[in-house]
Order: sequence, then C-alpha cells, then structure tokens
Amino acid sequence: MHVDVQGDGPALVLLHGWAMHGGVFEPLVQRMGARYTLHVVDLPGHGFSRDSHVALELEATVDAIAAQVPDAPWCAWSLGGLFALHAALRDPARVPALVMLCASPRFVRGDDWRHGVSPEIFQDFAHGLRSDYRGTLDRFVALEAFGADHAREAVRALRHQLFARGEPPAQILARGLELLETVDLRDGLAQLRVPSLWIAGRRDRLVDPRAMREAAARAPDAQFVQIEHGGHAPFLTHTEDVAAAFEAFLAANSGSRTPISSQPSPADEGTGIER
Repeated sequence: MHVDVQGDGPALVLLHGWAMHGGVFEPLVQRMGARYTLHVVDLPGHGFSRDSHVALELEATVDAIAAQVPDAPWCAWSLGGLFALHAALRDPARVPALVMLCASPRFVRGDDWRHGVSPEIFQDFAHGLRSDYRGTLDRFVALEAFGADHAREAVRALRHQLFARGEPPAQILARGLELLETVDLRDGLAQLRVPSLWIAGRRDRLVDPRAMREAAARAPDAQFVQIEHGGHAPFLTHTEDVAAAFEAFLAANSGSRTPISSQPSPADEGTGIER
C-alpha cells in the first residue's frame, strides 16, 4: 500500500473517502505540513495502491496501514472513517486519538438510525458503476460538493483529483459501497477508549450532521464541531476551519498516550464546539 509522508512534527495519519486517494488532502497537507508529519494513505485499490493485494476489508486494511505508519492519531474522511474508527476501537495504544471528518459509524439509514443515507442511494451508485462508470463518479463528486460555499471550486478540485492517480477498479468501488451500506460500528462507541473529534459540514448531503452529533454523544471524551457552510468535503472549501479544529483537538490531546477510561459520558457531553 502506498503511504505518502510529508511535513515535519508529530505524526498524523490521513485516510481518504470512497473513489478518491490521498492526493485529495493536498490543501490540508499544505496547511498542516509545517506542524505535523502527515502519513497520507491510499486505501487498497485506490490511487497508487491500485494494484495492492490487500483486501478492502476492515481487518485486512487496518492491519496493512498499522504496519506502515507509526503510533499516531488517525484522521479520516467519509469511507475512511470506518477503518479509522475500527482501528481506534481495536488498538487504542496504536491510535491514541481519532478525528472523524464527515464520517459516521453507520452510513445507511435504519429504523434505529434515522439520519443515515437511504439504502437505495448505494444501490443506485452500484448499478451506475456497471452501466456508466465515469458518469456515476462525476455525479458522486457533484453530490460531495453540493450545498457548500465555493461548491464549484470544490467540484473542480474533486474532479481534478478523481483520476489523477489512475482509475480505481469498478470492483473495488463496488466493495467500498458495500462497506458503506453494511458496516455498523455504533455498538463500539461507548467503549471507545481514545479522545475523538467529529467534524461535520452542516450542508453535507451524504453524511447528516445529526448522525455525527449522535455518534459523538455516544462516545466518551468526544467533541463535535460543525462547519456551518461546509458540505461533504469541508477540507477543500473551509481548509482553515478544518485545520484549526484538528490542531486544537490534537494539541489538547497530544500528551495523552494512555487510553482513557471506557466509562460512558453523560448524554449531554460530546457536543463540543459548533462552527
């Protein structure tokens, strides 16, 4: 698997979202590289990891990442959040802090999870990959940027990055959609033993901020930050706000190498600061 290492300072691991690669974090890397050593991962089948034999599964992917990065906070966007949350739950000594950026422990809607995405959305994208690969990805990119301030700039940036490291195989993208549709890590939130930051875009059309707020409320020592005019990719449209939230959280938790108590917090904790 490809891991790009840039910057200087304490280590930080970045995981991208569905159909993308680590290059999408370029604005964030430029903003934070002077203070952190950023280990920017291309997930299996994506970007420069396109020919990786690592399975796009929670255990296999987390094992492969952990073997290539130092003990450090993991910061993950969208699909990447499933791997980061799984890693933090499984091995808090290796992942001493967690940042979930427009990511959820469960992406799909259910009777007990009202703020997820309709299952039909994932099925529609899976069908589209078979019938119109490029058109489907272009539609997804537009949805990621929809609603945010500077949405046109975000669409251009996402389209530029989409195939900058080659085309991800359709079967890998289908597997990613399957993970988004089926994985549910909510039961682990109360046992999360590291501090976590949940950053939502208020105008996000893919991950409802209310789902992220609820997830943060279920986890001990969690903070929730909302980027008021952000969509699904606020690190592109509101880079400074996202970086400032990252840095404040990481600075506050930089000395905590020992996992925190797994005792649940009160229901009104975990809402943190809203922007």
